[in-house]
Amino acid sequence: MRRCASVSPRTNDGCQSTTVSVKRQRESSNGKTDSKKRKAQDEPTASFSDSPPVTMDKPVCIIDTDSDGKLCVQESALQILEQIQQPVVVVAVVGLYRTGKSYLMNRLRWETNSTIESKTKGIWMWCVPHPTKAGTTLVLLDTEGLGDVDKGDSKHDTNIFCLAVLLSSILVYNSRGTIDNKAVMELQYVTELTECIKVKSSDEDADESSEFVKFFPSFIWAVRDFTLELKIDDEDVTEDEYLEFALKLKHGISKNVKDYNFPRECIQTYFPSRKCFTFPFPTAPENMSRLGSLDSADISSKFLKVSDHFCKFVFDDSSVKRLKDGYTVTGRVLGHLAKTYVDTISSGAVPCLENAVIAMAMIENEAAVKEGLQVYQRGMEKLKDSFPLKMKDVSSEHQNLSNTATQAFMKRSFRDTDGNYLKSLEENIRKLFDGYLCQNEQASKRKCEGLLSSLSAPIMEKLEQGFYAKPGGYDLFCKDLEDIGKKYNSQSNKEVKAEEVLEEFLKQKSVDSKAILQADKKLTEKEKKIKEEQEKAVLLEQEVKAKEEKQRQLEEKMEAERQSNEERMRQMKEKMDEEIRLQREEDERAMDSKLREQADLLEKGFKEKADLMRKENEEFKRRSAEAETNRAKEFAATIENANRRHEETMTMMMQNNREQMMAIMQMNKERPSLLPCCIS
Repeated sequence: MRRCASVSPRTNDGCQSTTVSVKRQRESSNGKTDSKKRKAQDEPTASFSDSPPVTMDKPVCIIDTDSDGKLCVQESALQILEQIQQPVVVVAVVGLYRTGKSYLMNRLRWETNSTIESKTKGIWMWCVPHPTKAGTTLVLLDTEGLGDVDKGDSKHDTNIFCLAVLLSSILVYNSRGTIDNKAVMELQYVTELTECIKVKSSDEDADESSEFVKFFPSFIWAVRDFTLELKIDDEDVTEDEYLEFALKLKHGISKNVKDYNFPRECIQTYFPSRKCFTFPFPTAPENMSRLGSLDSADISSKFLKVSDHFCKFVFDDSSVKRLKDGYTVTGRVLGHLAKTYVDTISSGAVPCLENAVIAMAMIENEAAVKEGLQVYQRGMEKLKDSFPLKMKDVSSEHQNLSNTATQAFMKRSFRDTDGNYLKSLEENIRKLFDGYLCQNEQASKRKCEGLLSSLSAPIMEKLEQGFYAKPGGYDLFCKDLEDIGKKYNSQSNKEVKAEEVLEEFLKQKSVDSKAILQADKKLTEKEKKIKEEQEKAVLLEQEVKAKEEKQRQLEEKMEAERQSNEERMRQMKEKMDEEIRLQREEDERAMDSKLREQADLLEKGFKEKADLMRKENEEFKRRSAEAETNRAKEFAATIENANRRHEETMTMMMQNNREQMMAIMQMNKERPSLLPCCIS
């Protein structure tokens, strides 16, 4: 016996009509499987939680038609989206013209009065903080009514419908009456999706319909002026079960049964997450007579109550917009997507999801590198105000900021499969670090030279006055020079160039020292020789100190680089695991949907179609496993390349370290055994 849903006063495929009785049971078997996964997946991540919300007091047009009749994106709308750094839930309302879409849109905005024009042209956007998901922005898209014969441009309607599908995470289809064959056939645009949207840029002749389930939004069919009693074979059913019954493939209802079934198959294939919401009393003026003696206030109150229920229904089911492999879409990314898709359609080409993701990846990865560098540079510029600092302090802050910059990069980047953008970030940070080290050295050098200039002013004055040009003058000069050294060493905050600047100072003063030594008549030639050797020992001692300090600084830099690389590898591994997890969950959701569809076909007696779907499912499973394996290999190669770059850097540093060590050892061998006389 054929089961049917009763209709009043209309009929549905010949079934008898009865009265209206609506039960609001919102959980259906169609949505249970993925609810927990979807809830966990839709929790906004910490990386977006601090982003300020963007609220619009009125809608703006985001997609319009230019003077040539081509679709175009409005720059003012893109500027608004650019400010939204939070994840977005995108709800698009589509439907035939004059079916009250704009009213639903206004209610989703919690407006009781209509503020979006009822005759919407193009696509209009309204952004508000999501009412139930903290740290998330709700983007409402109100689309131009479909099927207006006065426009005479069915291609334009198809493009509007496709853009709504491509941009939304929830697609609300608004209609009136019942979901009968006529209503299903009016949703003809869904049958054209495979011709208007491509998943991959290659294999142009391949059937990609099975892939759409990964990327298409959740589907809500909102039925206005609903006149059904929700019963099938005298048993109460939920609205979702009613929808599934209406979408059930029909056997032999006409000679053109394929034409009737094709839209149903498309809806089932492309929108595995399907729900239904009915408005159980008239909203159209011509049906108001059914409400009898109710006055306008009662009508308004009843409709507001149901429409509030509709809003909560949509919000509870709302999911964050994501791209392929689970990448979270922000307002900024949504703007890029809108421009990419519209530009492609306007050029006469077919929008390709893979190409759009590649384009977004390039834009976002370049921006991620820039953002990471800005994080690093801002921190180092603050640190620069405290220069000169010890090498350990600069390296430690560099390490912290490098980790923070990498974290900022990781949060924004995606599909950096070959690691080139991460490599760019590393190399630019290293260049900046070397630059800040140089600035720190210059600050230290200026401070040390200024200090020595101040401390040596008295001795320079004595030299000019010929104070040391007398017997015993050399010992007096050495004593004054020794005092300068003690005072210099007692001063703090000289930092990285302290020993090197002192070495250079002593070398400069050795010229004066030699002249004074040779002129000192108190000393014998033998004593002068001894004094000369002692002075060489002083200079060599200071040179060794300078090189040892340089070696110590290099070791501190190497340690900071080692720790930074360890943290970078940890973050890369974490991102790799997260992206593979999201990809696996995406495939599992798609596979669950396809298996349910296969079981449904078997249950309904479509064995040939079920067998075909089984083969498609096996191929889908194989491709998914292959894609996950390839992704893991790509990540492994990226990590290997990053480690190799680190090893090359460390090898170069270690070579410099070895050379310095050998130079120090050689100088220690050459150091005279005589005690120095000037500065120890």
